[in-house]
Amino acid sequence: MKGYIEERATEIARYIIDNNATVRQAAKHFGISKSTVHKDVTERLMQVNPALAREARKILDVNKSERHIRGGLATKEKYQHMHQCENVL
Repeated sequence: MKGYIEERATEIARYIIDNNATVRQAAKHFGISKSTVHKDVTERLMQVNPALAREARKILDVNKSERHIRGGLATKEKYQHMHQCENVL
């Protein structure tokens, strides 16, 4: 594996851990795809720094288990906002 990929994987994992970030947030921050973030943290980093990979994986697992809740809250907020706009008109 090339050095810059190892370095990128490490930086992504540290960002996720430090900011309790989701894959989507990390992808946006680094300007790469979600699939690249996921592969870097779950596969590539395991070869370079297994301890860091496990730590980042814990956060990703928590985020994954909560995503249905976040989606529901986002939808609720969207419709509440739409309803408020209708009342103003």
